[in-house]
Parts: sequence; structure tokens; C-alpha cells
Amino acid sequence: MTTGTGSRAARVLRMAGWAERQATFAAFMILVAVLFADVLSRELSGAGLLWARQLGVYANLVVTMLGLGVASASGAHFRPRFADDWLPAAWEPWLVRLQEALMAAFCVGFALVAAVAVAETRALHERSSLPSWPVWPFQAVIPLAFLSAGTRHALLACWPQLRPAVRRPAVAAVAPGES
Repeated sequence: MTTGTGSRAARVLRMAGWAERQATFAAFMILVAVLFADVLSRELSGAGLLWARQLGVYANLVVTMLGLGVASASGAHFRPRFADDWLPAAWEPWLVRLQEALMAAFCVGFALVAAVAVAETRALHERSSLPSWPVWPFQAVIPLAFLSAGTRHALLACWPQLRPAVRRPAVAAVAPGES
């Protein structure tokens, strides 16, 4: 059980995970609705919606970027496991902290790079073709998602007991002689 600051960190992680799941779901529903409306328009009128493709791309960007946090928060993210047994098991507590700290540093660094790119896009007043919306608000999802992931991993480096259990991918069993 966590106490004090650890319980506050657990609450922050729960709230952030909830918000990421809700926003990812909403963006996915927008993506589905836009694609459905575009297909329906094509079937009924012979022409699609001009803005549907671009809005679908923006919704997909949100789903993808926030989906990184959802996967990380639930222990479902991909990571190589081939070297898991190379070091002594006694080192595991420190290796977990190191892994989380390095991931936090990577995410925060990438968030900074992405924030600079978004600032440039905003300064140049870049707009999408259809509809003619500013691009930067959609791009801003990228540094925000990486900042959220960086914060999550920094908290997990400090309180590794809050780390979700890593879910291993299901492997289909194949009987000898089957293919």
C-alpha cells in the first residue's frame, strides 16, 4: 500500500489514465463517425465529404498519441524482452527504476522537440487544406502526450510499486505437426 506522496502519485496516475482513455475513446468515435459520414455521402451522392479525410487524420493522430499513454498505463506497451534474464534478479528493483527514469527522460526530451515544432507551425500560421484550420492545435497533442507519458514514467521511477503489471502477449499454442 502506498502512503503520503505515493498515494497522491497513484491518484494522479489513475486520473491521468482515466482522462487519456476518455479522450482516446472520444477521438476514436469522431474518427468512426467521420469515416461513416464520408462513406454514406459517397454512396448517396457519389461524392465524399471534402474535409472528411483531413479530420480523420487529425482524429487518428489523437487516438495514436493518447493511445501510447493508455497502453503504458495498463502495462500493454511493447518492449523487447530478449535480455530480461541477462542480469541478476537482485538488480531488478534498480533496473526497473532506471528503465522508468530513462523512459521519462526520453519522453520529456521528445516532448520538448515536438513543442518546438508546434511553436514553429504556429508562428508560420500553417493551415490545413480542407478545412482551412490551423494545424498547430492538432500537432499540440504530440508534445502533450509525450509530456504525460514522461510524467507517468517519472512517477513510476520514484514509486515502482505503482507500475502496472506487464501484460504478456498471448501466444497461440501449436501442437506438433500442425502449422
